[in-house]
Amino acid sequence: MKVEKRYSENTLLAYQKDINQFSSFIEQQYELLFSFVKHIHIRSYIVELMNSNISNRSVCRKISSIKSLYKFLKKNNIVGQSPLANVQLPKVSKRLPSFVKQKEILLLGDRSFFPDDFFGFRDYLMIRLFYQTGMRLSELTNLKDSDINSDSIKVLGKRNKERLIPISLEFSKLIEQYKIFKNNEFEKVNEYLIVSDSGNKVYEKFVYRKVNYYIGIVSSIDKKSPHILRHTFATHMLNNGADLNAIKEILGHENLSATQVYTHNSFEKLKNIHEQAHPRG
Repeated sequence: MKVEKRYSENTLLAYQKDINQFSSFIEQQYELLFSFVKHIHIRSYIVELMNSNISNRSVCRKISSIKSLYKFLKKNNIVGQSPLANVQLPKVSKRLPSFVKQKEILLLGDRSFFPDDFFGFRDYLMIRLFYQTGMRLSELTNLKDSDINSDSIKVLGKRNKERLIPISLEFSKLIEQYKIFKNNEFEKVNEYLIVSDSGNKVYEKFVYRKVNYYIGIVSSIDKKSPHILRHTFATHMLNNGADLNAIKEILGHENLSATQVYTHNSFEKLKNIHEQAHPRG
Protein backbone atom coordinates (compact mmCIF):
# COMPACT_ATOMS: atom_id res chain seq x y z
CA MET A 1 0.00 0.00 0.00
CA LYS A 2 2.84 2.38 0.79
CA VAL A 3 5.22 1.52 -2.05
CA GLU A 4 2.96 0.33 -4.87
CA LYS A 5 -0.29 2.20 -4.25
CA ARG A 6 1.35 5.20 -2.55
CA TYR A 7 -1.42 5.66 0.00
CA SER A 8 -1.17 8.60 2.39
CA GLU A 9 0.29 8.25 5.87
CA ASN A 10 -3.16 8.76 7.44
CA THR A 11 -4.67 5.96 5.33
CA LEU A 12 -1.82 3.62 6.20
CA LEU A 13 -2.28 4.32 9.92
CA ALA A 14 -6.04 3.67 9.66
CA TYR A 15 -5.49 0.31 7.90
CA GLN A 16 -2.81 -0.67 10.40
CA LYS A 17 -5.07 0.14 13.35
CA ASP A 18 -7.97 -1.86 11.86
CA ILE A 19 -5.82 -4.92 11.15
CA ASN A 20 -4.13 -4.80 14.57
CA GLN A 21 -7.57 -4.72 16.20
CA PHE A 22 -8.71 -7.72 14.16
CA SER A 23 -5.45 -9.56 14.93
CA SER A 24 -5.96 -9.04 18.68
CA PHE A 25 -9.54 -10.34 18.42
CA ILE A 26 -8.70 -13.63 16.65
CA GLU A 27 -5.71 -14.26 18.93
CA GLN A 28 -7.61 -13.63 22.15
CA GLN A 29 -10.91 -15.26 21.17
CA TYR A 30 -9.72 -18.16 19.04
CA GLU A 31 -5.90 -18.30 19.27
CA LEU A 32 -5.72 -18.26 15.47
CA LEU A 33 -3.29 -16.95 12.89
CA PHE A 34 -4.60 -15.05 9.84
CA SER A 35 -4.24 -18.09 7.57
CA PHE A 36 -6.62 -20.20 9.71
CA VAL A 37 -9.46 -17.69 9.95
CA LYS A 38 -12.81 -18.90 8.56
CA HIS A 39 -16.08 -17.25 7.57
CA ILE A 40 -17.59 -17.93 11.01
CA HIS A 41 -14.76 -16.03 12.75
CA ILE A 42 -15.34 -12.98 10.55
CA ARG A 43 -19.06 -13.04 11.38
CA SER A 44 -18.19 -13.25 15.07
CA TYR A 45 -15.89 -10.24 14.69
CA ILE A 46 -18.60 -8.19 12.97
CA VAL A 47 -20.99 -8.98 15.85
CA GLU A 48 -18.29 -7.91 18.31
CA LEU A 49 -17.84 -4.60 16.46
CA MET A 50 -21.59 -3.92 16.29
CA ASN A 51 -21.95 -4.63 20.01
CA SER A 52 -19.27 -2.04 20.76
CA ASN A 53 -21.64 0.77 19.68
CA ILE A 54 -19.66 1.98 16.68
CA SER A 55 -21.53 3.04 13.54
CA ASN A 56 -22.29 0.69 10.65
CA ARG A 57 -20.10 2.91 8.49
CA SER A 58 -17.11 2.31 10.81
CA VAL A 59 -17.79 -1.43 10.86
CA CYS A 60 -17.76 -1.52 7.05
CA ARG A 61 -14.51 0.45 6.93
CA LYS A 62 -12.81 -1.95 9.34
CA ILE A 63 -13.98 -4.99 7.36
CA SER A 64 -12.77 -3.30 4.16
CA SER A 65 -9.28 -3.15 5.68
CA ILE A 66 -9.41 -6.88 6.45
CA LYS A 67 -10.67 -7.62 2.93
CA SER A 68 -7.63 -5.85 1.53
CA LEU A 69 -5.39 -7.90 3.81
CA TYR A 70 -6.86 -11.22 2.62
CA LYS A 71 -6.75 -10.11 -1.00
CA PHE A 72 -3.02 -9.58 -0.50
CA LEU A 73 -2.59 -12.93 1.31
CA LYS A 74 -4.42 -14.78 -1.46
CA LYS A 75 -2.39 -13.04 -4.18
CA ASN A 76 0.79 -14.22 -2.44
CA ASN A 77 -0.52 -17.80 -1.96
CA ILE A 78 -0.58 -17.54 1.84
CA VAL A 79 -4.30 -18.43 1.96
CA GLY A 80 -6.34 -20.45 -0.54
CA GLN A 81 -9.37 -18.21 -0.39
CA SER A 82 -10.60 -15.21 1.54
CA PRO A 83 -12.89 -15.88 4.53
CA LEU A 84 -14.70 -12.65 3.62
CA ALA A 85 -15.92 -13.88 0.22
CA ASN A 86 -19.58 -14.21 1.25
CA VAL A 87 -19.70 -11.92 4.27
CA GLN A 88 -22.74 -9.64 4.45
CA LEU A 89 -22.01 -6.19 5.84
CA PRO A 90 -24.47 -3.99 7.76
CA LYS A 91 -26.34 -1.46 5.65
CA VAL A 92 -24.93 2.03 5.56
CA SER A 93 -27.25 4.95 4.91
CA LYS A 94 -26.03 7.55 2.44
CA ARG A 95 -24.70 10.59 4.23
CA LEU A 96 -24.90 13.94 2.47
CA PRO A 97 -21.76 16.06 2.79
CA SER A 98 -22.22 18.96 5.20
CA PHE A 99 -21.37 22.42 3.90
CA VAL A 100 -21.47 26.06 4.93
CA LYS A 101 -24.15 28.20 3.31
CA GLN A 102 -22.92 30.52 0.58
CA LYS A 103 -24.04 33.72 2.31
CA GLU A 104 -22.24 32.57 5.49
CA ILE A 105 -18.92 31.60 3.93
CA LEU A 106 -18.81 34.81 1.89
CA LEU A 107 -18.76 36.75 5.18
CA LEU A 108 -15.27 35.34 5.77
CA GLY A 109 -14.15 37.10 2.61
CA ASP A 110 -14.23 40.26 4.72
CA ARG A 111 -10.83 40.95 6.32
CA SER A 112 -12.49 42.64 9.30
CA PHE A 113 -13.26 39.17 10.76
CA PHE A 114 -9.51 38.60 11.15
CA PRO A 115 -6.83 40.32 13.32
CA ASP A 116 -5.12 43.23 11.59
CA ASP A 117 -1.61 41.72 11.57
CA PHE A 118 0.40 39.04 9.74
CA PHE A 119 -1.24 36.20 11.67
CA GLY A 120 -4.72 37.47 10.83
CA PHE A 121 -3.70 37.72 7.17
CA ARG A 122 -2.38 34.14 7.31
CA ASP A 123 -5.66 32.87 8.79
CA TYR A 124 -7.63 34.80 6.17
CA LEU A 125 -5.54 33.25 3.39
CA MET A 126 -5.98 29.74 4.81
CA ILE A 127 -9.77 30.06 4.73
CA ARG A 128 -9.63 31.52 1.21
CA LEU A 129 -7.34 28.72 0.00
CA PHE A 130 -9.69 26.01 1.26
CA TYR A 131 -12.81 27.65 -0.13
CA GLN A 132 -11.35 28.76 -3.47
CA THR A 133 -9.50 25.56 -4.33
CA GLY A 134 -11.24 22.72 -2.46
CA MET A 135 -7.85 21.32 -1.43
CA ARG A 136 -7.40 18.83 1.39
CA LEU A 137 -5.90 19.72 4.79
CA SER A 138 -2.70 17.74 4.12
CA GLU A 139 -2.38 19.41 0.71
CA LEU A 140 -2.52 22.86 2.27
CA THR A 141 0.05 22.12 4.98
CA ASN A 142 2.48 20.80 2.33
CA LEU A 143 2.06 23.74 -0.07
CA LYS A 144 5.33 25.47 -0.91
CA ASP A 145 5.94 29.01 -2.12
CA SER A 146 7.22 27.55 -5.38
CA ASP A 147 3.88 25.77 -5.99
CA ILE A 148 2.10 29.09 -6.63
CA ASN A 149 1.89 30.46 -10.17
CA SER A 150 0.06 33.50 -11.52
CA ASP A 151 -2.89 31.39 -12.71
CA SER A 152 -2.66 28.07 -10.83
CA ILE A 153 -1.54 26.20 -7.72
CA LYS A 154 0.33 22.90 -7.97
CA VAL A 155 -0.98 20.45 -5.40
CA LEU A 156 0.47 17.09 -4.36
CA GLY A 157 -2.58 14.96 -3.61
CA LYS A 158 -3.26 11.38 -2.56
CA ARG A 159 -0.78 8.77 -3.79
CA ASN A 160 1.59 11.63 -4.64
CA LYS A 161 -0.45 12.62 -7.67
CA GLU A 162 0.13 16.18 -8.82
CA ARG A 163 -2.68 18.36 -10.11
CA LEU A 164 -3.07 22.01 -11.06
CA ILE A 165 -5.88 24.07 -9.56
CA PRO A 166 -6.74 27.26 -11.45
CA ILE A 167 -6.83 30.55 -9.52
CA SER A 168 -7.73 34.10 -10.47
CA LEU A 169 -5.19 36.86 -10.96
CA GLU A 170 -6.70 38.67 -7.97
CA PHE A 171 -6.16 35.64 -5.72
CA SER A 172 -2.63 35.16 -7.06
CA LYS A 173 -1.83 38.76 -6.10
CA LEU A 174 -3.24 38.18 -2.62
CA ILE A 175 -0.88 35.22 -2.16
CA GLU A 176 2.10 37.28 -3.36
CA GLN A 177 1.15 40.01 -0.89
CA TYR A 178 1.09 37.39 1.87
CA LYS A 179 4.55 36.11 0.87
CA ILE A 180 6.01 39.63 1.18
CA PHE A 181 4.32 40.05 4.56
CA LYS A 182 5.75 36.68 5.68
CA ASN A 183 9.30 37.59 4.62
CA ASN A 184 9.06 40.85 6.58
CA GLU A 185 7.65 39.09 9.66
CA PHE A 186 10.36 36.45 10.07
CA GLU A 187 14.15 36.68 9.78
CA LYS A 188 14.40 33.14 8.44
CA VAL A 189 11.58 31.79 6.28
CA ASN A 190 11.17 28.14 5.25
CA GLU A 191 9.91 26.93 1.86
CA TYR A 192 6.32 26.31 2.99
CA LEU A 193 3.58 28.78 2.13
CA ILE A 194 1.53 28.62 5.33
CA VAL A 195 3.57 28.92 8.53
CA SER A 196 2.84 28.66 12.24
CA ASP A 197 3.11 31.53 14.71
CA SER A 198 6.83 30.71 15.10
CA GLY A 199 7.43 30.72 11.34
CA ASN A 200 7.80 26.95 11.01
CA LYS A 201 5.82 24.63 8.75
CA VAL A 202 2.22 24.65 9.93
CA TYR A 203 0.80 21.43 11.39
CA GLU A 204 -2.67 19.98 10.75
CA LYS A 205 -4.15 20.42 14.26
CA PHE A 206 -3.20 24.10 14.19
CA VAL A 207 -5.03 24.63 10.89
CA TYR A 208 -8.01 22.60 12.11
CA ARG A 209 -8.38 24.79 15.22
CA LYS A 210 -8.23 27.99 13.17
CA VAL A 211 -10.81 26.78 10.64
CA ASN A 212 -13.08 25.52 13.42
CA TYR A 213 -12.94 28.93 15.11
CA TYR A 214 -13.66 31.05 12.03
CA ILE A 215 -16.47 28.85 10.68
CA GLY A 216 -18.01 29.04 14.16
CA ILE A 217 -18.17 32.84 13.86
CA VAL A 218 -20.40 32.77 10.77
CA SER A 219 -22.20 29.41 10.92
CA SER A 220 -24.02 27.16 13.40
CA ILE A 221 -23.11 24.02 11.42
CA ASP A 222 -22.09 21.09 13.66
CA LYS A 223 -18.91 20.15 11.82
CA LYS A 224 -16.39 22.93 11.32
CA SER A 225 -13.37 21.23 9.80
CA PRO A 226 -11.18 22.01 6.77
CA HIS A 227 -12.89 19.11 4.99
CA ILE A 228 -16.23 20.91 5.40
CA LEU A 229 -14.73 23.78 3.38
CA ARG A 230 -13.80 21.24 0.69
CA HIS A 231 -17.45 20.08 0.65
CA THR A 232 -18.55 23.71 0.61
CA PHE A 233 -16.35 24.50 -2.40
CA ALA A 234 -17.68 21.54 -4.40
CA THR A 235 -21.34 22.13 -3.50
CA HIS A 236 -21.25 25.84 -4.31
CA MET A 237 -19.41 25.20 -7.59
CA LEU A 238 -22.06 22.67 -8.63
CA ASN A 239 -24.93 24.90 -7.52
CA ASN A 240 -23.50 27.72 -9.63
CA GLY A 241 -23.31 25.68 -12.81
CA ALA A 242 -19.85 24.08 -12.79
CA ASP A 243 -19.39 20.86 -14.76
CA LEU A 244 -19.15 17.76 -12.57
CA ASN A 245 -16.07 16.47 -14.40
CA ALA A 246 -14.31 19.80 -13.88
CA ILE A 247 -15.04 19.63 -10.13
CA LYS A 248 -13.70 16.05 -10.11
CA GLU A 249 -10.40 17.19 -11.63
CA ILE A 250 -10.03 20.14 -9.26
CA LEU A 251 -10.76 18.00 -6.19
CA GLY A 252 -8.38 15.27 -7.37
CA HIS A 253 -10.97 12.49 -7.19
CA GLU A 254 -9.97 9.27 -8.91
CA ASN A 255 -13.54 8.31 -9.82
CA LEU A 256 -16.55 10.41 -10.76
CA SER A 257 -18.65 8.47 -8.23
CA ALA A 258 -16.78 10.24 -5.41
CA THR A 259 -17.77 13.62 -6.88
CA GLN A 260 -21.38 12.66 -7.63
CA VAL A 261 -22.24 12.76 -3.91
CA TYR A 262 -22.42 16.55 -4.26
CA THR A 263 -25.28 16.27 -6.75
CA HIS A 264 -27.46 15.12 -3.84
CA ASN A 265 -26.97 18.48 -2.15
CA SER A 266 -27.88 20.22 -5.40
CA PHE A 267 -30.99 18.06 -5.68
CA GLU A 268 -31.99 19.03 -2.15
CA LYS A 269 -31.64 22.68 -3.17
CA LEU A 270 -33.86 22.06 -6.23
CA LYS A 271 -36.46 20.38 -4.02
CA ASN A 272 -36.53 23.35 -1.65
CA ILE A 273 -36.87 25.81 -4.55
CA HIS A 274 -39.69 23.70 -6.02
CA GLU A 275 -41.55 23.57 -2.70
CA GLN A 276 -41.22 27.32 -2.19
CA ALA A 277 -42.02 28.39 -5.74
CA HIS A 278 -44.69 25.96 -6.91
CA PRO A 279 -48.26 27.17 -6.24
CA ARG A 280 -49.23 23.74 -4.89
CA GLY A 281 -45.95 23.20 -3.05
